Amino acid sequence: MDLAQLGERQIVIDCDVLQADGGTRTASVTGGYVALAMALHRLIGQGAVTEAVFGPPVAAVSVGLVDGVALLDLDYAEDQAADADCNLVINAHGEYVEVQGTAEGRPFARRTLSALLDLAEDGVGRLLEMQQAAIDRWRERQV
Repeated sequence: MDLAQLGERQIVIDCDVLQADGGTRTASVTGGYVALAMALHRLIGQGAVTEAVFGPPVAAVSVGLVDGVALLDLDYAEDQAADADCNLVINAHGEYVEVQGTAEGRPFARRTLSALLDLAEDGVGRLLEMQQAAIDRWRERQV
């Protein structure tokens, strides 16, 4: 978002993660964007800000390598068994906001990282569509 467009306002998005793995943290980012978009749409509806406040939407996923297989959205057991895992935040322009990755056992090749990044981009693309659908449904109910 464009903080200058927001002006002298503060929006707090609080995601309480009671039991966390990579997927839980990334779900907090993805859901947090939906909450932020809803708050911004309310401000727009009140005439307090314009649509210019929005930057590109963001979503986050976890990916990992378990027994040589690249997986999207690792659950706790997969996260614990992963040979490598990454958490990524990517915006709707395909730009990386955050990349966190670790080889848990042995180092991994660049081609493996490329496969994980491709998987993450596909997953984020689907999440961005779901986010927009959720925001659209919410906006329809606000009218």
